[in-house]
Amino acid sequence: MKGIDVFRYSFSAIKLRKLRAALTTLGVIVGIAAIVALLSITQGLQATLTGQLNQGLSANTLIVMPSSGGFGGGGFGGGLGQGASSTGFSLYVNNTAEIATLSPDIEATVAIISRSGYVQTDDFSRVVTFYGVDFERYAQIYPTFRAETGSIPIPPQEDQIVIGTRVNQPGQNGTIFFTPGDAINVSWVNATIIPPVNETYSATVAGVLEKVGGFGIGGPSDTGVYIPIDKVQSFFGTEQCDMIIVTLTNSDNTTITNVSKAIADQFSNQVTVIASTAVLSLLTTVFSTIQLFLGGIAAISLLVAGIGIMNIMIVSLIERTREIGILKALGMKSRSVLAIFLGESVIIGLIGATVGIGLGWGLAVIVAQVLGSGAFSPGVSGNTSGAFAITPLLTPEVLLGALAFGVGVSIIFALYPAWRASKLKPVDALRYE
Repeated sequence: MKGIDVFRYSFSAIKLRKLRAALTTLGVIVGIAAIVALLSITQGLQATLTGQLNQGLSANTLIVMPSSGGFGGGGFGGGLGQGASSTGFSLYVNNTAEIATLSPDIEATVAIISRSGYVQTDDFSRVVTFYGVDFERYAQIYPTFRAETGSIPIPPQEDQIVIGTRVNQPGQNGTIFFTPGDAINVSWVNATIIPPVNETYSATVAGVLEKVGGFGIGGPSDTGVYIPIDKVQSFFGTEQCDMIIVTLTNSDNTTITNVSKAIADQFSNQVTVIASTAVLSLLTTVFSTIQLFLGGIAAISLLVAGIGIMNIMIVSLIERTREIGILKALGMKSRSVLAIFLGESVIIGLIGATVGIGLGWGLAVIVAQVLGSGAFSPGVSGNTSGAFAITPLLTPEVLLGALAFGVGVSIIFALYPAWRASKLKPVDALRYE
């Protein structure tokens, strides 16, 4: 039989058993939909996080922290600690000059002091993270440190501050609490003395940052309040810094490795030097593992569908034993019988995979919209709704892989019943009741 005749015969056999074929196809649809939905959401989440990290991290920067210091500032939410490791080692603001002399590949250095506190007016109070930085150097390293209203004062006066857009508009709904020129109180609880006391000074809002939208380690944050580092040193009574950002002349791996080693050696390996590129690489590795894990879970449902296909094919073989006997008695070859049964599985796999891909994509979009509405998501810097926006991605690899997987599973699980059908002897088949 010609290939087109085989598929016509296979399709007609499926049409005669519509309900059974539909239930068999449904198993493939569910499995493929699960794979497509999970992988699309995961890839969309990866793209979102990578994009936001790229906004908050410059490829040619290094972050230097005390060895046991944790990530926590620059857009992650809280403060960065107290600038000291568990071993008692501390970084100081004047270490920036020391680091700058270690290599000609070092372009600039800037220290960051971070503390939690409050900004207050007569009718407003908000917990924020204060960042003490050199405004001029910080703006050179991070182009996102740019004012939407007002300006970034260079050099700033001691009482001038710059605030993130989500401090100015917490709900991002048009309700603005401060404008450049407004006076607000900056406060923190000084627990270094007993009893603790509230330290407060009056500051002037010099500028409100443009929406950053991303998050990174040390980079500008929509939820941060930026204060001249000299004022922070006197206000918080410390010379210790939580991290030092180092800008390199380029982002070559050799340069990053050499400078990182020079910095670690200078401080007797008591500091951790983090490359921005390493953070992005780690993120990619983590998400690749997650995709593999979720894809494996979804594939289990497709394997269950494959067992269903085998079961249906065996039942179909029993029901059509006499039919097969007649066909073989009329001269049909065994390979043609094999091709007919495999043709049925291919058709079921194609229909199931195609519908499953469409259904999976639809589910991914719905889930992303639910997550983006904030129903299950905490607020993230830069989201207008306060939720974590995810745009599902259906890559060609996922599309073709799902299609091939659906058809492949259908064929594999149909091989045994198709082989049994092709080996039936005409006499035995015709005698079958």
